Amino acid sequence: MKITWKGVYPAVTTKFKTNGKLDIPTYQMNINAQIEAGVDAIILGGSLGESSTLTQKERVKLCKANLEVADGRVPTIVNIAEGSTKDAVKMAKKAQKAGAHGLMLLPPMMYKPTDEETTLHLRTVAENTDLPIVLYNNPVDYKIEIKLKMFDELIQLDNIQAVKESTRDISNVTRLRNTFGDRLNILCGVDTLALEELLMGADGWIAGLVDAFPAETVAIYRLAKAGRIDEALKIYRWFLPILELDISPQLVQNIKLAEVMTGLGTETVRLPRVPLQGTERQRVIKILEEGLANRPELPDYLSIKV
Repeated sequence: MKITWKGVYPAVTTKFKTNGKLDIPTYQMNINAQIEAGVDAIILGGSLGESSTLTQKERVKLCKANLEVADGRVPTIVNIAEGSTKDAVKMAKKAQKAGAHGLMLLPPMMYKPTDEETTLHLRTVAENTDLPIVLYNNPVDYKIEIKLKMFDELIQLDNIQAVKESTRDISNVTRLRNTFGDRLNILCGVDTLALEELLMGADGWIAGLVDAFPAETVAIYRLAKAGRIDEALKIYRWFLPILELDISPQLVQNIKLAEVMTGLGTETVRLPRVPLQGTERQRVIKILEEGLANRPELPDYLSIKV
């Protein structure tokens, strides 16, 4: 199944039972809701999906569960965020064997590599799979930047096709476009900058709060790409206080609580994370309650062709 690297790509949360095991039925319920709302692909096992707590076997299980519920409607993309290149290659091969349509690939975790080491890691994984790849560039959270010079080398490989742009520098969209033209698709990776980056020419949005608010997220994207900016802006302004829950060290807990409040998930997380508590929990609930009380009426966004 071909990935266009355009549209809305949820970085989905991983659902767990209270005993810590994967909750596949709840996971599939959420995935189906995403697809029915009009998303363009699913990315599983990312940082929002608590990748650091998942085994490779569990990610393969999630991949198969995703493929089952998607049933050919949208592509399935598996995140690769390993500490070693050897393990990253192994996970890429497992994902491809399981039927994944693409990969999201991060620099090596738990070690701050040099530019040369980062490039070698990413290139080595890409050379060991046929799957198309989106590179995740997030120097704010991971302290590793994929620089333009590095991209110039990496895109010599045909299967490196897109970037999840999370530098939080909106001008980087223009910088990438000026340098690489349409060779590298650009997907905004920061919820609070999504509309701005789409208007600057980003091709898509790898989103977080979409997990709880899929219709609103897709509506913003389609309206923006159709040039209906005022309508997109009205929804985006309503959404912003909620979207700010994505740029927090507790983004997983925040978004899982939002999923509970919209009927699309559970709040269970794996240690070392714990559910929100005390005044912070009440603060997040208040933001979500206010948003839900004023939820905007959406136009017929699914009929918009982009």
